[in-house]
Order: sequence, then C-alpha cells, then structure tokens
Amino acid sequence: MGIGLLFVMILLLTTISVAYINRLNSETKNILVANFNSLDYLRKMQLAIDNDIIHADAKQLFTNNLLLQQNNITEIGEKELTNNLAQLFFQLQKNPNNDVLKKQVRKTMSDIVLLNMLAIERKGKIAEQTASNSLFWITIVGTVCFIIALTMLFNLPGNIANPIQQLTQSIIEIAAENYAQRVHFKKQNEFGDLAAAFNTMAEKLEEYKAGNIEKLLIEKKRIETLINNMNDPVIGLDQYQKILFMNNMALQITGLKAEYIIGKSVEEIASKNDLIKNLTQELFNNNTVSKNAKVEPIKIFADNKESYFEKEIIPIKIIPTGEQAEIEIGKVILLQNITQYKELDFAKTNFIATVSHEFKTPISAIKLSTQLLENKQIGLLNQEQTSLVESIKDDAERLLKITTELLNITQLESGNIQLSIASCNPLTIVQNAIDATKTQAEQKHIQVIVNKSDEALTMLADSDKTTWVLTNLLSNAIKNSFEDSSIFISINSIDDCVSIAVKDSGQGIAPIYQEKIFDRYFRIPGNQNSGTGLGLSISKEFIQAQGGKITLKSELGVGSTFSIHLNESKPSN
Repeated sequence: MGIGLLFVMILLLTTISVAYINRLNSETKNILVANFNSLDYLRKMQLAIDNDIIHADAKQLFTNNLLLQQNNITEIGEKELTNNLAQLFFQLQKNPNNDVLKKQVRKTMSDIVLLNMLAIERKGKIAEQTASNSLFWITIVGTVCFIIALTMLFNLPGNIANPIQQLTQSIIEIAAENYAQRVHFKKQNEFGDLAAAFNTMAEKLEEYKAGNIEKLLIEKKRIETLINNMNDPVIGLDQYQKILFMNNMALQITGLKAEYIIGKSVEEIASKNDLIKNLTQELFNNNTVSKNAKVEPIKIFADNKESYFEKEIIPIKIIPTGEQAEIEIGKVILLQNITQYKELDFAKTNFIATVSHEFKTPISAIKLSTQLLENKQIGLLNQEQTSLVESIKDDAERLLKITTELLNITQLESGNIQLSIASCNPLTIVQNAIDATKTQAEQKHIQVIVNKSDEALTMLADSDKTTWVLTNLLSNAIKNSFEDSSIFISINSIDDCVSIAVKDSGQGIAPIYQEKIFDRYFRIPGNQNSGTGLGLSISKEFIQAQGGKITLKSELGVGSTFSIHLNESKPSN
C-alpha cells in the first residue's frame, strides 16, 4: 500500500506538470508562430518601401512578404488592414512617386504592427497567468506529496523493520535452542500470519526436543561404549584443546585416569605426561608437516611388550545450519596399533636378508663357471654353446643385481646403513659408473658425453654408494634411450653443493607418475623394461642418508634428467 501510494503521488505530480508545461508550450508557440512572424513580414515590407518601391528587387521583396502576411491572419481586424495594405500597394505600383500613397502604406503597416503588438501583450499576460496557475498547483500538489512521503519516511521503515527485528531476535533464540520463544504480532497482516507460523514451528520444536532428549542420551551412551571398546587408543579434543574423552585403551597406555583429565587442557596434561606431549606436540608448534613427509611409528610399551602405533590427528569440521563457512569444532587423535604388521615386516626383512645373502654364493659360482666355460684353454665352444653361455651370464648378472637391491633394501629397513663419507672427486665416480655400464651402452650404440665445470671439484660422499646410485641412474637412462642417441652427464657446483645430472633423450615420464617414481616397487604402467622397482627408491634413500637429495625433471616425449645433489667439500685453511 505504501509503495502504491507513492506511485500514485508521483503519477499525479507528473500529470499536472506535463499538462501545464504543454499548455505553456502551446501558448508560447502561438505567439511565436502568429504575431512574431507578422512583425517580421512587416519589417521586410518597410525595408522595401525605404529602398524605393520603383526598383524591381524592392517591389519583389514587398510582394513576397505581403503574400506571407495574407496567409498569417490571426487577429481580429488584421484581415481588413492587410487587404487595405494590398490595395494601397497596388495603387502605389501605378504611381510610385505619390508621397500620399506611401504615407498611407506606412500608416497601414503601423496599424498592423500595433495590432500584433497588442496581441503579443495580451497573450503574454495569458501565458503569465498560466505559469502562475501551474506554479501554484504544482506547489500545492508537491507539498502534499512531500508531507505524505515524509510521514511514510518516519513511519513505514519502523512498521516494516520493527517486526522483522523482533522476528530475527526470536529466530536467534530458537537457534540457541530456546524453543519457548514466541512472537506476538496483533496486526492482521502479513506479519501476523508470519508470527502465527513461527509460533507453531517453535511449539513443535519444543515438543520435539522434549521427546528426543532420551533418545539422544541413549545414542550418546552407545557412542561412548563403542569408543571405549575400540582396540585402538582414541583421544577427543574440543576447539579449545580441552580433552573431551579418552577411551579405555588410551587411558591404559598413558597411565591416566578419566576423572582427572576430562575437561582439562591437553597442554596442561602434556606438561606432566611425556606420551601425551609426544602425541600432541604438533598442536602447539607452528611448523607445518609436509604431506609427503615420512612419519615414523610411535613405540609405546603396551600389552607387556614394545608396541608400535601410527598416529593420525583428524580435524572435526562442520558447516553450522544456516551458514556457509566451515568451522573446526575439535580434533580426534587416533593411534592405530600396527605392532602385528611391524613384526611381520621385521620377519620379512630378516627373511629377505637371509635368502638374498644365501643367493649370492650360488650366483657367484654360476658366474665363475661361465667364465671358465669361456676360457679357451678348457675347450672351444660352438656358436650355440656360446649363445647359451651369454644367456646364463645375463641371467646371473640380473639375479645378482636383484639380490644386491634386496640386500640394500633390508639394510635400509633395518636402519643399519654403513656410510663412509669422505672427500672424493665426482669425476671419478662418474667415470666408474660409465665403465660399469659401458657394455650396456655399446649394445644400443649410445654415446655418453660428460660436461664438467671444474676438474678440481670435490664433494663429501660415500664413494661406493654414490657410484652405485649413479650407475643405476645411468643404466636406467640407457634402457629408456633410443639406439644411436646420446646421454649427457653434467657436473656443476650450485650453492655449495655438487650436482651430477644424467640427461637422456627417451620417452620421458608423465607428470602423474613423477611423484611416485621413487616409491618402492613402483613401475610405470606399460614400461617394457624389466626391473624390481627398487633401484630409484634405494638411490633416493642412499643420497638422503648422506645429507643430499635426488631430483627429477622430465617432459613426456622429450626425455628425463635425474640429478643428485651432495655437499661440496671445501679445502681446509
């Protein structure tokens, strides 16, 4: 209704304004078209008389404007005066030197001018009266509209906002589970209907809450029982890092009692309990842990033996009803007991180490036997026998490589890496790797090119293990390169580190596999090259054990570059 009233007022004020403006425009246009045109015609005829009517140009000018004047008769008496002027002009043409006629012509033109001037004055007064009337009525209507609009300005917002504010406050109370809240609007309008619907909703919510408290308590007990009977320790924290619950297994391994810790800050408990401190230290430092970082299992004495647990901190996030932003309401610390798997892993490692070690003796014997068979002093072999011996040598070499990788894996898993770090020449290590893969490169006619920035460059490394890593990288590069291609090895010093890069021109590695290429037993799908999938994993751990790192840059269809980075050896002063 308020908006409709405003619309009607605006429409009324606009209609009155347009009507008076059109009326003023019509009256003004009437003056300009009728009277001012007549004055202009008479001025030009006066000019023709002054220029001597004998001349043809003056006569033509008078004749043209006389015709225009005859077609612009708008006032009473103007027609008779104009016809009289035409007759006098006709007589003057016959007797152009007659001064009496000229005087009569001028007098007649003056009468017409006076008639139009009086008409302009009269019409001007009418226009002025119209303007006064329009100003009066527009002012009256505008004042009425202003008073109504001002009244609505003070009353309408309150009539709309106050019920909405009251309803908003009631909704906040309902959101805070105060279901006894009611809204009381006495007016029989939209707000009254809304209040009735809101009160019905609040009443039903109140009934629902009363009827479901018992069910909620039963569900709470069920969840608590489920958590307490879990075999894995579980600790629950709220958003303020206070302990909400600890199940029986968590209480058992920490040696705490529930009545002393529930509701207390975990930081306070951690100051008195080393295990809680170890479990929650990530919550109180600002160091971000990489997702790809290796997390070591936690060793805890449980079940009368040393047990191993994997820790996981799970944030509990929700989107409150009616909101869009996600908020965190707490965390759950879950310890998964992996003791059984750890024991199986130890058994597997010992088994692989024992079997691999036992395999080395017969493999060495096979290699020695093939060497004796190739000795011409024992006897000559035919072509078929030579081929069989070469096949036996290749298989024995492959078995020896796999056995060596398995032994390296067991060494890494057991944590018994034997390092002998000393200053060494990277060029020597590169040359040893090239010599070890020389036959493999010659079979595919691949040329290995070495680019070195400084022959006197030295680095801190375990020479044997670094040579093994570089040999493995170079062997992989040869396997993945095309025949009659080149492999580039570059040695550079970058930021106090020695970098050895092996670049091939093979198919390259797709981006989706580049992060997994250093995982144990991982092989790129569709790759026909044989291998255990252990070489790069062992290489990475060998280099990291020396305080270095190994990186990969690859582009599919172009090739790959594997680089090892180790600390540069500085000469002592």
